[in-house]
Amino acid sequence: MSAAVAGLVPLPYGREDLPGLLGPNWEEWLRTAYRWMLLGRVLDTRMLGMQRQGRVGFYGPATGHEAANVGLALSLRKEDWVFPGLREQLVALARGHPLGQYVHHLFTNGVDPCKGRQMPCHPTAREVHYVSMSSTVGSQIIHAVGCAYAMRLRKDPGAAVACFGDGATSTNEFHAGMNFAGVYQLPVLFFCANNQWAISLPVSKQTRVPVLADKAGEYGFNGVRIDGTDVIAVFHTVRAARERLAEQGPTLVEPLVYRMTPHTSSDDPTRYVPKGWMEEAAAHDPLTRLEELLDRTGVLAVTARETLRQELETELRKLIAEAEVTPPPGPDTLFVDTFRDTFWPLTEDRDSFDREQGGHFP
Repeated sequence: MSAAVAGLVPLPYGREDLPGLLGPNWEEWLRTAYRWMLLGRVLDTRMLGMQRQGRVGFYGPATGHEAANVGLALSLRKEDWVFPGLREQLVALARGHPLGQYVHHLFTNGVDPCKGRQMPCHPTAREVHYVSMSSTVGSQIIHAVGCAYAMRLRKDPGAAVACFGDGATSTNEFHAGMNFAGVYQLPVLFFCANNQWAISLPVSKQTRVPVLADKAGEYGFNGVRIDGTDVIAVFHTVRAARERLAEQGPTLVEPLVYRMTPHTSSDDPTRYVPKGWMEEAAAHDPLTRLEELLDRTGVLAVTARETLRQELETELRKLIAEAEVTPPPGPDTLFVDTFRDTFWPLTEDRDSFDREQGGHFP
């Protein structure tokens, strides 16, 4: 489908622009970014359908956020720590978290790294420095700032990234985190994915500031708004901000995106989004915009993209089939990962529970 027919806003790049933005291997970079973004779209479509069927309990889609998440993931270093909000699953996956483990987490079964304790669609992936998601709005902001302060004390070369939405800018945690980071010039990147809705509340009813990135100036550091549906712009901007952290301190990056689905599987956006919203969002669909660029630059043909989609869907179906038949976490996991060291009250409680269960613990 052509950009004119679709009403699409094309990405403003030609082949001559991309080497300077992405490096000499820009074609491979685009293919990699597209694969991760397509995986995100396939995941959302499949898992929302499964939630409607009652096969998973909850799902928070990130449709419309794919460019922001993949651009962020590809711009960071291995030693950086990510403190996600609600829609950064792709950041964990693109940083190396196995898709299979994520699917097991969605089913909260015995292979789930969280052992069934966390809300579904709130993964944790310590092996790729991805802290557990939290539904408490804004809490991850001060966690990221605390991590950055610890890195400063330990002379750790990494940085912390606080991911949050526009709604979190109305919280006390946002103010406390931004202020502390600014005062101490900490190596923390604030990544505010502004999808223009805090569940059902439009951003215009949260703040009188038209550009959220402008709030950074009041805390003594830089802020920048970017097109969050442009994966190249996100990558280029975040990578530059990441390189400046050690010398210039924190930065607030505000990728402007369009939420293309319900807030979560528990939401009905038809009750509050204005007429024409979904059409405007579709015109800025990050996946379609990248596909148009792939066509224009000849990097990845339509047939190759369709093959890739089929491969991802096949892989996902296989992983779902495995996860659905995996038993739930055993009762003994109640006593695992609760304290750093085992001590007598925990052992006593475990033994008492074991007796009540008929002595099934190993």
